[in-house]
Amino acid sequence: MAEARAGGRLNPLALFFPLASQVADEYAAALHSFVPADATGARMAPAVPAPRAAAPSGALAVRAAPPPSRAAAPETGSAPGPSTAIETMADVNRRAPSKWPRPAWRAPWRMYRAVAGHLGWVRSIAVDPSNEWFATGSADRTIKIWDLATGQLRLTLTGHIEQVTGLAISARHPYLFSASLDKEVKCWDLEANRVIRNYHGHLSGVYSVALHPALDVLATGGRDATCRLWDMRSKVQIHCLTGHQDTVGTILTQSTDPQIITGSHDKTIRLWDIRRVPAKSTTTLTYHKKAVRALAAHPGEHTFVGCSADAVKKYRLPAGTFLHNTLSHQKAILNAAAVNADGVLATGGDDGSLWFTDWRSGHAFQKAATIAQPGSLESEAGIFATAFDMSGSRLITGEADKTIKMWREDENATPETHPLDFEPPKDVRRW
Repeated sequence: MAEARAGGRLNPLALFFPLASQVADEYAAALHSFVPADATGARMAPAVPAPRAAAPSGALAVRAAPPPSRAAAPETGSAPGPSTAIETMADVNRRAPSKWPRPAWRAPWRMYRAVAGHLGWVRSIAVDPSNEWFATGSADRTIKIWDLATGQLRLTLTGHIEQVTGLAISARHPYLFSASLDKEVKCWDLEANRVIRNYHGHLSGVYSVALHPALDVLATGGRDATCRLWDMRSKVQIHCLTGHQDTVGTILTQSTDPQIITGSHDKTIRLWDIRRVPAKSTTTLTYHKKAVRALAAHPGEHTFVGCSADAVKKYRLPAGTFLHNTLSHQKAILNAAAVNADGVLATGGDDGSLWFTDWRSGHAFQKAATIAQPGSLESEAGIFATAFDMSGSRLITGEADKTIKMWREDENATPETHPLDFEPPKDVRRW
């Protein structure tokens, strides 16, 4: 009972389990007497805390500074490490706000021509690879061919019974492909100016069409939430890419993987591996909060942007890594986007806003707005399609006031007349 009442306290463990109590006491004593060893194996003396100096009368107690970081400072003249190496645009989202890349000065763009001729909204635009003419599709169910230099009408093609929502021109064949809300995808022979093939399979209206740059493969997306791949010559459906839950409104194609990129009204972007049978989605990007209505890929980088009403977001291929948002929000439903080799991104909204953004920094250096032609309603100042010509020096927009407008840089602008108004972001929004 003396052990059970050691220290004046009753130890119930010693009453019922004397052996267990003895083992626990020995283990506690061993832990108390443990002295760690240094790197050589010699016993180290237990550290004795230094006496704390008394603060002078009337002085405030100051907390000791935290120990320095474990990372040693780089020696002078040594090679830069990974953290000090020059970062590429693909790592711009990891940069500190103070090191955000400053955009180069760019001349503002101005409208120099407005072309009228359609009787409905201009929904789609495609530029010929020869850079001599371009085609437009309209809600008046016609396709018109225009001279790029003069803006004169060359030809009108009829055959669809609903709005023409997508156009694509082949760089290797004299073919023009059109998609419409009548569920039809047509191939036009531009030497005979007539339809030579129809691609049947979509269950509802077709919203987008794109050509593979290296293969005779046609990609179309529609309201049936599918992207279908067709053999251009035999009209055979090669793949039916399923997985989206809403309209596939925009398609990108490229020679390297992922060869097909689709944007949908279900707020997602999907990257597809079409070498598998059946083809499968390798990555689904869910960063957008609104319908993705436009995609645009940079002609010289493995990057692209997705445009929706909530933001314009940039991604890096092939994995679809999110990089950053543009620094300004357009606050409109973005129906169209185009980028040239010089790094100018043009986005058009349903409210008539047309923003020009520096691709590298995400800075909107010009926030323009289109003007509806006389006699139109104010609500008809919307932009449905944008496309740069092959040189990247001219921009073509298709609009709700039934006109086609052409834009180019202001030749008289200088950094003094139009200074760069850029302020680095105070914080970097990850999403």
